[in-house]
Amino acid sequence: MNNKDQLDVKEIAMSIRDDLANLQPLSDNCCIYRAPKRAQKLHEKLYTPRVVSIGPLHHGKEELKAMEEHKRRYLFDFLQLSNSSNGVSLESYITCIEKNEGKVRNCYAETIELESEKFVKMMLLDATFIIMLLVKHHVSQLQSSNDRIYRIHKKIYDIRHDIILLENQVPFFILEELFQLSNIAGSVGGLSMIELTHRFFQGRWDSWVTKDILKENDFSQVKHFLDFLRICQRPQRPKQLKEIEKLMIPTATELYHAGVKFELHPSGNKLDIEFDNGILKIPHFRIEKEVEILLRNLQTYEDCHCDPGDMHINDYIVLIGKLLKSGKDVEILDESGMIENWMQNNEAAATLFCNMDCTADPENFYFSKVVDDLNSYEKSTWHKWIANLKQNYFNTPWAGISVAAAVILLVLTLMQTVCSFLQLAKA
Repeated sequence: MNNKDQLDVKEIAMSIRDDLANLQPLSDNCCIYRAPKRAQKLHEKLYTPRVVSIGPLHHGKEELKAMEEHKRRYLFDFLQLSNSSNGVSLESYITCIEKNEGKVRNCYAETIELESEKFVKMMLLDATFIIMLLVKHHVSQLQSSNDRIYRIHKKIYDIRHDIILLENQVPFFILEELFQLSNIAGSVGGLSMIELTHRFFQGRWDSWVTKDILKENDFSQVKHFLDFLRICQRPQRPKQLKEIEKLMIPTATELYHAGVKFELHPSGNKLDIEFDNGILKIPHFRIEKEVEILLRNLQTYEDCHCDPGDMHINDYIVLIGKLLKSGKDVEILDESGMIENWMQNNEAAATLFCNMDCTADPENFYFSKVVDDLNSYEKSTWHKWIANLKQNYFNTPWAGISVAAAVILLVLTLMQTVCSFLQLAKA
């Protein structure tokens, strides 16, 4: 290598030092992510908004621009309602977001390239749109007769889908700050932002967002709407870990043939799954197409944000997916009242969970004790023999009577044979 080809080591080192100096520290506030490339490639529609972008990750997409006019209309309604309450100016809301800009940006896992002016304007439009969406849901009188969201085209159904997506979130704290600054609470009966959120989602996900969930959980640190939905099913008790080398879970049909009884658990918390004395109890859950969107976004959020020992929704999906491998499995749980199948048939419901393709860590699996007890029970030959007898020979009163009569006849025949043998022996 001649002198012309020699590298300028000092210049390269200086360039690298400049790059390192410009690195921004990773924020502890990070809580909003893009779905991993692998997940997007396989299930892009499950992470992509249909009609509205919320936050910067889908901002400016051509197919979502039609909703921008509706956002401006909702901002107008927000300012009107706010002015009637305490006369806060538009400038005050802009200043509020400007002061929090750095904190808001730090909530996103990737650097947001939007300049400050565009970022603040986008966040104001999106945040006030969300606030008015919740306010109008609670106070229907605030919905104008030509409201395109709630009245005419009823875009609310698609919007409900969009605002639970992992990539379509804004930090909850900025919603609360704008809401408190506006003093709109007086127009909604004094409800807080978290109470409005609860009522909004309970209207759609009543099976997931239960009536008393605000009393049962602490939502003071909620990060965004998807995090709110995750907290709604936060475990109410510590996990009981048990060492399992491999995550093998019998299907509902296999458990049925082993004599396991299925009962509906009265709890509203989906994680309250129990197995004791041959009885498996599972809380009610509704299976519908939209539930795949909810569960998959929650699972991906956990994958991006949570520690390995805190993957509760992921572990729930894995357990239910293993139990429901076929239409027969769905039928068994449906008849027990555990699940409510809104799919076109039982096979479709089973396929929905099978397509989740979630994996779990056996060392940190939330339901490891339940699984270990189920496996022990299912492997018992005695349990299978008793179950076979009940299911095939005592499944109806007449069948039971027939079997009992056959047993009595057999016993009498044996007794007669023994008596005859004894008489012959005496002779």
